[in-house]
Amino acid sequence: MLTPQILMASRVAALLAAGWLLSPVVLAQPEPLTLAEAVETALTAQDPEFERFTARAEALEQRAVADAQLPDPKITAQVANVPTDSFEFDQDGMTQAARLGLRQEFPAGKTLKIRGQQREAEAEAERAGREAALREVALVTRTAWLDLAYQTRAIRIVTASREAIDKQIDSLLARFATGRMHSQDVLRTQLELSLLDDRLVEHRRRADVARQALARYIGREAFRPLPEAIPEFSEPKDLTALESRLVENPQVHITDAQVEAADLGIKLAEQAYKPEFAIEAGYGRRTERSDLATVGITLSLPLFTDKRQDRQRKAAVHGRSARVFDRMTLLRDLKRQLDQELDNWQRLNERIVLYRQVVGNRARETAEASITTYANSQTDFAELIRSQLAELDVELKLAELETKAAQSWARLAWLTGDPS
Repeated sequence: MLTPQILMASRVAALLAAGWLLSPVVLAQPEPLTLAEAVETALTAQDPEFERFTARAEALEQRAVADAQLPDPKITAQVANVPTDSFEFDQDGMTQAARLGLRQEFPAGKTLKIRGQQREAEAEAERAGREAALREVALVTRTAWLDLAYQTRAIRIVTASREAIDKQIDSLLARFATGRMHSQDVLRTQLELSLLDDRLVEHRRRADVARQALARYIGREAFRPLPEAIPEFSEPKDLTALESRLVENPQVHITDAQVEAADLGIKLAEQAYKPEFAIEAGYGRRTERSDLATVGITLSLPLFTDKRQDRQRKAAVHGRSARVFDRMTLLRDLKRQLDQELDNWQRLNERIVLYRQVVGNRARETAEASITTYANSQTDFAELIRSQLAELDVELKLAELETKAAQSWARLAWLTGDPS
């Protein structure tokens, strides 16, 4: 028969065995994943999102070389001027038993050179697209890491608050047993514990979402623990200094390359006003008379330009104007985002200072005072719970504000490269 002593001994042995089995896992706890490490891992990964731009740029570079070359020469082989009554090669002196010809075409003006330069400009746009993708991934990684860090911190804060309220249940039940407390207070405590449990579940759900977003770019590294505190970020530079950096944004580099390609498109359209030409040479062998040699040149005559060349050039000019307007619009949007993020950064930091120096202290003092007055039976249990939940809300709000400020700094880094 199992006695209580035997049951207790078996439980202790099971706990010791579990601790012995789990000790290597605890010892093998991975190092916390820092924000800088997460960003570096994401940017150095061989992600298809980056490689596609590289592949397109290399394809355009190869095409730039090919488009700058002359067309292949053409060779012809003929039997010419054969009399149809006898099909004899020696009947007529004009008959050429074998005639070979060679033709080389030359596009108008600097068409080939400009075409190659245009492909190079398009390749530069793709390379800038890769840089834009890298900066975007850095932003997404920072945002996801900071969100995960906040949810993890919120879980710690809510868990500590729940444990503090849970410890008060014993004294609450003792008072209830002596008749000094109503059942409503007990039910209120249980309700608050259930609501805190719901908060924990929600924060865990959001942590899972943030971790999966982080894992998109750093894989299994996203499941490492995070540091308890987020890093400190330096104060951004003034607005004028940051505005000057907007032109270095990869998105602007893309439009710069597109404008350059459009400029070359205008030059390419202007080459159509110049004639194309081809050089031909031929040699014909005759059986009875001397052989014949032929040399010639063929020119195109762009005489009627109003319906073709003029329209093509106008189209190229309008296309360039559209690219310039795209660049202007992009810079305006980036400027608006910069103004907005600087305001966000400043106002969020003002609130952080307020919560750290004023709101947090008052919430803590109120909670401590409620514990004292409740112990002296000068306040009810509901007021005690409200003060503790208010302190919890203040801690969570401070953590949220710090996270939002850090994410605002990350967006400033996306806009300017380095806002500090």
